[in-house]
Amino acid sequence: MKLEAKKLTKEYMQGDRKIKALNNVDFTITKGSFVSITGRSGSGKSTLLNIIAGLTLPSSGSIYLDGADIFTFSDEEISLYRNAKIGCIPQHHSVLANLSVLDNVRLPFHLSHREGDSAKEAHRLLKSVGLEKLTAGMPKRLSGGQLKRVAIARALINSPGLLIADEPTGDLDVQTTKEIIEIFRRIANEGTAVLMVTHDIDTTEFADSRYSMASGRLSKLN
Repeated sequence: MKLEAKKLTKEYMQGDRKIKALNNVDFTITKGSFVSITGRSGSGKSTLLNIIAGLTLPSSGSIYLDGADIFTFSDEEISLYRNAKIGCIPQHHSVLANLSVLDNVRLPFHLSHREGDSAKEAHRLLKSVGLEKLTAGMPKRLSGGQLKRVAIARALINSPGLLIADEPTGDLDVQTTKEIIEIFRRIANEGTAVLMVTHDIDTTEFADSRYSMASGRLSKLN
């Protein structure tokens, strides 16, 4: 898996002013790498993630997945890309309150009409994030860190090549944050690329490549 952003620019109008949410952004992420992007709120981080996920069109530029420009995909192809190639961990809690932990993890598997044993895979993933004893639990009984682990397992259920995490530790304490970042590092070591955006530079210690974003511009830190 290789994903490349080429000269991404995203502009929009705010009153009579033209705002550049992204300004000529280039970067590459490959199989098994852990990439972090830090920056203040409003710097363009979430806009970049939405474009990579195929949810937002850039004003100019391209995203290439293994050499194919995703913005040339049909509606069906872009849906397949989002469901099978990308796993997303949103900024805020997104588990469904009326489903058990196990069924929350299984859900994307069935939405993409995959074949196989979703329960077996969900059990494996929940064990990998330390929740093997809570498979029958309901979200309302989980802590913030446990809910984040459910979201990670769910994002991995379709075996994506890239895991995207938007401010995944913003509402967690220091110890739980460390545990979540260690999970991301292990996921990358096992071959799934991880792209994390955050305002907290202390969470980037395990990343292979670190970037900073300000006013829509991306700068490499190491």
